[in-house]
Amino acid sequence: MEVEVKLRLPDSATHQKLSDLLKPFHSTTHLQENVFFDGGGAELSSKLAVLRVRFYNSDSRCVVCLKAKAVLVCGVSRVEEDEEDIDPAIGRACVAEPCRLGSVDSSRILRRVREEFRVADNSFVCLGGFGNVRSVYDWKGLKLELDETQYAFGTYYEIECESADPESVKKLLEGFLSDNGITYSYSEVFKFTIFRSGKLP
Repeated sequence: MEVEVKLRLPDSATHQKLSDLLKPFHSTTHLQENVFFDGGGAELSSKLAVLRVRFYNSDSRCVVCLKAKAVLVCGVSRVEEDEEDIDPAIGRACVAEPCRLGSVDSSRILRRVREEFRVADNSFVCLGGFGNVRSVYDWKGLKLELDETQYAFGTYYEIECESADPESVKKLLEGFLSDNGITYSYSEVFKFTIFRSGKLP
């Protein structure tokens, strides 16, 4: 179970202001490309599951991820998540030809998708995807992730922090944002949900 605090930022100016404040704590920045898949009969989405292939910094790393039973309440997200690294070349081949997902035996997660969700080997379809610039900060013993998510229909800004104690983290983070005049709100929808809706919330 992945548990995260998710706070939405209203615009690019607020995102930049927070980025400047956190600059002394900057650890790394990832350029992420997210591509999503389902079965031809919506076998995954009909069971509230999402299959994602994520590329980091072009093709330096590729991670396949299965998420399910996602709940987002008052800025705290809880999602069943299973992920593993795969060869970026295999990931790219699957994006080009989604049916290849059915024959990647080296991936435990893809085998799980085929078996648990009964997706036929040649019936995978690509749903498309979006880019994300993720800046990572080591702040007060926490790992903060500041996201600039780039959809075809607009840009979404969010700060996230994974923690087993989300309420304490949320209180600490909200205090920091308020003390520094950073406008925010609780995230109400997931990035994938926004992508599928075709519009910013």
